[in-house]
Amino acid sequence: MIDIKLIRENREVVKENIKKKFQDEKLPLVDEVYELDKRVREVQVKVDGLKADKNKLSGEIGKLMKDGKKDEVEKIKNTIAESAKEISELEKEQEELNLKIRDKMMVIPQIMDSSVPIGKDDSENVEVQKFGDPVVPDYEIPYHADIIESLNGMDKDAAGRTSGQGFYYLLGDIARLHEAMIAYARDFMIDHGFTYAIPPFMIHSDVVTGVMSFPEMEAMMYKIEGEDLYLIGTSEHSMIGKFKGQIVKREELPISMTSYSPCFRKEGGSHGLEERGLYRVHQFEKQEMIVICEPEDSMEWYEKMWKLTVDIFRNFDIPVRQLECCSGDLADLKVKSCDIEAWSPRQKKYFEVGSCSTLGDAQARRLGIRAKGEKGTYYLHTLNNTVVASPRGLIALIENNYQEDGSIKIPKALQPYMGGKTRIEVKK
Repeated sequence: MIDIKLIRENREVVKENIKKKFQDEKLPLVDEVYELDKRVREVQVKVDGLKADKNKLSGEIGKLMKDGKKDEVEKIKNTIAESAKEISELEKEQEELNLKIRDKMMVIPQIMDSSVPIGKDDSENVEVQKFGDPVVPDYEIPYHADIIESLNGMDKDAAGRTSGQGFYYLLGDIARLHEAMIAYARDFMIDHGFTYAIPPFMIHSDVVTGVMSFPEMEAMMYKIEGEDLYLIGTSEHSMIGKFKGQIVKREELPISMTSYSPCFRKEGGSHGLEERGLYRVHQFEKQEMIVICEPEDSMEWYEKMWKLTVDIFRNFDIPVRQLECCSGDLADLKVKSCDIEAWSPRQKKYFEVGSCSTLGDAQARRLGIRAKGEKGTYYLHTLNNTVVASPRGLIALIENNYQEDGSIKIPKALQPYMGGKTRIEVKK
């Protein structure tokens, strides 16, 4: 949510930003908010004037009573009562106008960073740089589900019986490898100064709308029937929500945290669920990172954060690339975002394994996350980034470490988490 001062003082900047995101249908909202805000301020001036007159008249009553002018006192009381009624009506109108403004402001996208490439959709995202050489071995790499099943590591049929499509059992060494990735990512982040957290896995609706747009919420979140609770689609939602309504002490900034959680997603719409594999599923596990910092530090943190994910995947012997999200692919609350994509030697292309975003003060405005400075309180900036999400990360690990004999080579970084094991062998 942008600062309404920007609409008051420079509507064209807001409109130009909307055009760059190819959301021209939202352009009328800017003028609508401007007019509503103008009326709110007119009402406020009138309310302030009526209150001042009311206070002045109230001050005269005592003097008139002393002088025995009861008729004049009654007239003043009637005038005060009429003023109080008018003030009440105006304040009610003001409240209704502010709600309309908030609803419209929640839809107007955040101002993007000037460095964001302009493009209509994810097909126009821009590759920035690659890390590691993508290799295609001279032997065939099977589909990841077939590899995992050959290692007795997955049972989707049983999950279908217990839970339906989009769920899975991971078993044996594959399940252990999955957890090893998450555990390594946790320890890696702790070693880089991030505070470890396990957050609530359900959050209230006001936290949901504070951290994401309504269309995103409808597409992603599972609602708990009969309660004001949603299952989290990613732990950054409850982690950012931790600071809802708080004035953070400046000496505590920046706040950098890494969190573990299961994640639950509908995965509806055009993507659909994957019947055999693990690319799109209803639940997965993730190590996440969030930062809350001073506004002037957010871009520096953005650069630090995505590079940490690159380092982890390189430690897993997985080539990756950074892909800059273009304007049309940028969620409305985001200032700038990039995806980290892992190399798939089977598909001979990269696929997304994580995403890093700076949201400026958008979430902080919605949730009331502030700090107090010399000139009063101000909104902080929030950032989030995927450390490792599995099974996406697991797929990348398996494909890039698959051996010709069907075994999986375990990267050195993960061997301590696998009891010293160096390979996962095909079961005879």
